[in-house]
Amino acid sequence: MRVLVLGHTGYLGGHVAGALTRLPDAVTLRAGRSAGAEFAVDLARVGADALARTLASAAPDAVVNCAGAVGGDAVELAETNARGPAVLCAALRRAAPGARLVHLGSAAEYGPGAEGVRVTESAATRPVAPYGATKLAGTVAVTSSGLDAVVLRVGNPCLLYTSLLRAAGRDPGAVLRLGDLSAYRDFVDVRDVARAVVLAATVPGPLPGVLNIGGGRAVAVRELVASLVRAAGFRGRIEEVAQGGGSARSEGVSWQCSDNTAAGTALGWRPSYSLDDSSAALWAAGDGAVSPPTARLPAPVEGVRSP
Repeated sequence: MRVLVLGHTGYLGGHVAGALTRLPDAVTLRAGRSAGAEFAVDLARVGADALARTLASAAPDAVVNCAGAVGGDAVELAETNARGPAVLCAALRRAAPGARLVHLGSAAEYGPGAEGVRVTESAATRPVAPYGATKLAGTVAVTSSGLDAVVLRVGNPCLLYTSLLRAAGRDPGAVLRLGDLSAYRDFVDVRDVARAVVLAATVPGPLPGVLNIGGGRAVAVRELVASLVRAAGFRGRIEEVAQGGGSARSEGVSWQCSDNTAAGTALGWRPSYSLDDSSAALWAAGDGAVSPPTARLPAPVEGVRSP
């Protein structure tokens, strides 16, 4: 089985490519802008004809699209998150119509959730910022393509604050000033996401158009910070700044939690790592594995200082 991974240099894409590499009898091919890619592809710029030629050369049985923009203005977000999947689908229809497409979407496509309610795939999509809106446009391009395709709507990978904690070390005088930590998010371990992708790329038969891939419970961002503090052995003080500075990607979204039932039925998948498991793994992996997109949550890092 030949699997082509787009966006293999990103945090999710790197773990997905690694998981696919360990799959027996599979050949993992990497496409992207990096020098290490077997196929040079910039999904934000490439045309459908050129991409179709690349796909014909790769001859994939499955394509996994992990490419996506998390920052930048609305134009930059739209180029990668909306235009990119549309061009990919057009190229696949021409060059590899039988290949399965696994596209990584985002829980941000749903927008604000109701407290205490797990969102199913049939829920209304009401993104509140360009990031969620452009990811939703990409999802629509995939689900309406007529291809053998599935969108995995991924929750929040447990990424944030590790670099800041590393900078602070165990200095008992260090003070971390963070934004409002009261929001609730559905955190999911990147290893669970990678396992879901492998299953989605390899399970036989048709799949639903959209599947939620999340931790399955709403966790206060404050709880994530506490888990990371335990993993880091941080001895300083956290100061929470409750007013202002919220992320544009998360503004107005105080609660988010996904229902994973459909993924369990279609893929036999369910999350297996706890929040503390994720925190410990992130801390052990070192800075090179973290690179957190701090706009993921309404709790921007404001700085580290010592009195």
